[in-house]
Amino acid sequence: MSVFLETSRLTLRAFTDADVDHVLELHNDPEVMHYINGGSPTSRETFLREVLARFVHDRPCVGGRAFWIAQERDTGSFLGWFEFRPTADDSCETVELGYRLNRAAWGRGLATEGARALIRKGFTELGVLRVTAYTMTVNVRSRRVMEKAGLRHVRTFFEEWPHKIDGSEHGDVEYWLTRDAWQRQNTPTAPGTRRPFTGL
Repeated sequence: MSVFLETSRLTLRAFTDADVDHVLELHNDPEVMHYINGGSPTSRETFLREVLARFVHDRPCVGGRAFWIAQERDTGSFLGWFEFRPTADDSCETVELGYRLNRAAWGRGLATEGARALIRKGFTELGVLRVTAYTMTVNVRSRRVMEKAGLRHVRTFFEEWPHKIDGSEHGDVEYWLTRDAWQRQNTPTAPGTRRPFTGL
């Protein structure tokens, strides 16, 4: 098992063939997929043809894959996956953060825990300069994870997507966190002083 990182409750590791059924089940949960494709089902054939390639595509600048299976550290139970994907194959300067966890993992702070750990690893070990993330404007739960992980809203935008989803008329949002801002957030300040806010 190729472990990418561990937190107090999570192990993030490389995808294997044994994960296909778990990921396919995750991608067929209408609640999990509500803000992705409106909850439409994904066939095994479509998954193997279109989705699997993203999970096994190597990104040299991160030392391997960009999608990581998330499992509970103590029990080994499958929870979902995290994405920490360079926007260019040959550079880790900008990476996109993503996460998709099953309902058993919701409300436990696991998405935030995994996101923070990936961001730390990116900024301290992988040469990442900026982390970006996207979701629908109305996806309050995902936006909260981004904010707890330190990212800040930078724009709302509108695009045509293949799936019509309730709330899509409100557009999508992009969040950012730069390494400089992350370092400021994580640098202790002297007692009685305030650190100026910046998310960029």
